[in-house]
Amino acid sequence: MNALNDLKVRRAAIAFILVTAVLDIIAMGIIIPVLPHLIEEFVGSNAQAGWINGVFVALWAGMQFICSPIIGSLSDKYGRRPVILISCAGLAIDYVLMAVAPNLWWLAAGRIIAGITSSSFTTVFAYMADITAPEKRARAYGLIGAAFSLGFVLGPVLGGFLGELGPRAPFWFAAALSGVAFLYGLFVLPESLSPEKRMAFSWKRANPVGALMLLKRHAELTGLAVVNFLLYFSHHVFSAVFVLYAGLRYGWGPWQVGLLLALVGVLDMIVQGLLVGPVSKRLGERRTLVIGLFGGTVGISLMGWAPIGWAFVAAMLPNALWGLAMPTIQSLMTRRVGEDEQGQLQGANNSVSAIAGVLSPLFFGWIYTQSTGGNFNGAALWVESWAGHGPASRLLVGGLHDPGLAFYLAAAVLLAAALIGWGVARQASRDEAAEA
Repeated sequence: MNALNDLKVRRAAIAFILVTAVLDIIAMGIIIPVLPHLIEEFVGSNAQAGWINGVFVALWAGMQFICSPIIGSLSDKYGRRPVILISCAGLAIDYVLMAVAPNLWWLAAGRIIAGITSSSFTTVFAYMADITAPEKRARAYGLIGAAFSLGFVLGPVLGGFLGELGPRAPFWFAAALSGVAFLYGLFVLPESLSPEKRMAFSWKRANPVGALMLLKRHAELTGLAVVNFLLYFSHHVFSAVFVLYAGLRYGWGPWQVGLLLALVGVLDMIVQGLLVGPVSKRLGERRTLVIGLFGGTVGISLMGWAPIGWAFVAAMLPNALWGLAMPTIQSLMTRRVGEDEQGQLQGANNSVSAIAGVLSPLFFGWIYTQSTGGNFNGAALWVESWAGHGPASRLLVGGLHDPGLAFYLAAAVLLAAALIGWGVARQASRDEAAEA
């Protein structure tokens, strides 16, 4: 009998994977409050730093797009445990590299390595699928989301505190934490994928396009993948511009940014750790998905409008509801593939999110640079010539020079995801009813 069939061992395995995830996310969260400011020091401009930071986020996501399906397929062949361990060791080395970075090119290399090693997050989800019954996966993925959120509670606070000591200090601490995660996993993390369930490695499935072919083979996954893409595209407005936006509009430094990101993590923990299971059980996954997407739309809109810091903080409450959507999408998708394709599915999902992660930061970073740098003057003149000088024209022209423009556009994308998600999930419910 497989050891993971034993209830106690299975619970221990869940605890191990959640702790490992927390340690990795803390390490990642530590550098969030300081990396954009380090970029700003190199380039000497807040507006220009928005574009460069967007490029760096896109580099990270680009590596995820390329490497996630490879790592997912490798975990299907060799098991989840070695992939997770190699990732932790790689992240530790990478943070040391960025801690001593003398220029932007060095930082860019660090982001590329981080994108490669962080691709193993697909394996975390596949690990959980291995040890969880299909009907319990929404709650299980909610627990992973809560673990990530806990990491983002502790990480940014530590990063904000350490950032006051110097912009390099958080990177050294992140390297130490990733090293601890490696040692923890080395000694206590069991393997979850039994040999008889493993799949031979194939470059056809392991390349990004090959991984996405899984979505083509299962047509019912395509609509959900589109919603997933739009969700991630919208949410990357935070990684692209939030730290710089908060510094420009509210005068927040690393410490204040770290505290706010900790609040985001607390809210995500509550939503994904406590609310996803009961809400999806009571309302169904379709309604839970749409409520989460609409809540996020309202929250991001208010963030772009918020004239003072407290208004931005208040907008985090409705925005936190977006945490209902991600585990629900994951659950809906995992039900539509076999056990031997769970790793490939997570690789395909991560590839979709990585495409969004490449395009979105470039887009929102460019929007932030243009709107805060006064580079939309030509567009403003065109609006005035087309719409005159009435209230609507003044609103549009003002929006082109509003630092919150990136947030307004992100809200529009998330609204589109909500509308598409309603129709896709409704069809999925009908298909399940017909199969029953």
